[in-house]
Amino acid sequence: MTHPPVSIVRCGTYDQAAVDAAVAESIRLVGGMGRYVQPGQRVLIKVNLLSRKKPEEAVTTHPAVVEAVVKLVQAAGGRPVIGDSPAGPYTGHRMTQMYRVTGMEEVARRTGAALNDDFGEATRSFAGGALFKSFSLTRSVLDADVVIAMPKLKTHGLTAYTGAVKILFGCIPGMGKVEYHVRLPRLEDFAGMLVDLALCVRPALTVMDAVVGMDGPGPSAGRIRPVGLIIASPDPFALDVAAVSAVGHDPGRIPTIAAAGRRGLPARIEDVNILGAPLDEVRLHDFVLPGTGGIQSVQNRLPGPLNRAIRTAISPRPVFHHDLCTGCADCFTSCPPKAIEMRKVAADGRGDQKGAARPHVDLGRCIRCFCCQELCPQKAVEVHRPWLSRGLLRT
Repeated sequence: MTHPPVSIVRCGTYDQAAVDAAVAESIRLVGGMGRYVQPGQRVLIKVNLLSRKKPEEAVTTHPAVVEAVVKLVQAAGGRPVIGDSPAGPYTGHRMTQMYRVTGMEEVARRTGAALNDDFGEATRSFAGGALFKSFSLTRSVLDADVVIAMPKLKTHGLTAYTGAVKILFGCIPGMGKVEYHVRLPRLEDFAGMLVDLALCVRPALTVMDAVVGMDGPGPSAGRIRPVGLIIASPDPFALDVAAVSAVGHDPGRIPTIAAAGRRGLPARIEDVNILGAPLDEVRLHDFVLPGTGGIQSVQNRLPGPLNRAIRTAISPRPVFHHDLCTGCADCFTSCPPKAIEMRKVAADGRGDQKGAARPHVDLGRCIRCFCCQELCPQKAVEVHRPWLSRGLLRT
């Protein structure tokens, strides 16, 4: 296996001039934009627009990094289109709000880049898939000559880390993601599907916004963490290995990286060629990953009846903090197995009207995808891991 290049460039601020320079250097180190984009090509800039969050909340790809990539695409003669398909309804009204709040609308205004306004979908066959031989993808992906992925360096309640491979789940139209969560309740299978999807979409280039990231209970309710890096690679699997190593963790702990390794793809730092800043000089040592699926690996070795018995007792579960909840019902409408219902609750002393509806989860139906925690705009959902609180496992 050849060692794909990954560039790591320091960038400690979102000042546009500094970001422009860092992004240009990161892409130069892996061959320059002209290696990936030819004149006249339609280029999808696939960003991470998880939810309607402002850039300073460190949930979405920062507009300064997006603008830097857009300008390099234009300089190479490409036609950039900025887009994403976050979980939930994939509609023009919702995406217009998303573009405005996350700063993408302003990037388009300043640069002349287009914002994706085609919310259709179609199926792409993929004979090389291990679990899936086709995917229903957004038209923005299918119509692009080139896809450039732009993840944010963050943690994730289900997959521990979200980066170059996980961001491509946003190539599946909004509510279409529900099917994959329901069909793949085992984390190992879900991670394997994401590997299939990355190989199917095959982004030509990935540029990660790691200037400011998020650790702890990500991808939206964690701790904002300065990381100070731009990371780029033509290989999304290699980039994830480098990014996880840069925040001081073993790549093998990440389900998507482990799944890639089982397919002979880059999964160890020895599998990649680091260019730019040496890892030893930029590595963080206090970046906190959430608990991963460690307990699941224990369960998989137990007999069926015992496996079922411990699931309820020690599986991770969403906990809803009704004192923070506003009753927006985003979790209710986006729950893949429909395990959440909105029930009337008494006044909580924080100004809510008596009888306001709040979410309650049926743990017997819950598949532990944690979309509720991921999408909650109020950070009112916590992933509780009983095995950690009881000292059963260390992560």
